[in-house]
Amino acid sequence: MSMIWSVYLSGEIHTDWRERIENGAAEADLPVEFSAPVTDHAASDDAGEVLGSEAAPFWKDHKSSKVNGIRTKTLISNADLVVVRFGDQYKQWNAAFDAGFAAAVGVPYITLHDEALIHPLKEVDAAAMAWAQTPEQVVDVLKYVMLQG
Repeated sequence: MSMIWSVYLSGEIHTDWRERIENGAAEADLPVEFSAPVTDHAASDDAGEVLGSEAAPFWKDHKSSKVNGIRTKTLISNADLVVVRFGDQYKQWNAAFDAGFAAAVGVPYITLHDEALIHPLKEVDAAAMAWAQTPEQVVDVLKYVMLQG
């Protein structure tokens, strides 16, 4: 295939999983461009501040999630594939939402998580096209889908 794939990397922001996928794709010379949510936690939390400050935490989070949502929905809608990483340390409700949004707009996705999360993510995994346990497995899937044919 001669296309350049657009892959959105959604999910937890506290480990190096994105870099491992990006480096593996670069080493394999895959035709791919990656995008992601804002991974600077403070910047993401304060995204709504461009519209003015809020005293109540609910309204601050509400505005920031909407501003972040412009980016997220646009990038997922325009992606060829989404990778959704669930870590075991934090609850990633946003990642689950991203998986659901990808499914709703018909963008295939791969889940990336440990075996311990199989049960809590059963519905999310059921709609995924693949479940990977390591970033290297994601790279192997990318190699297969991008280099065949």
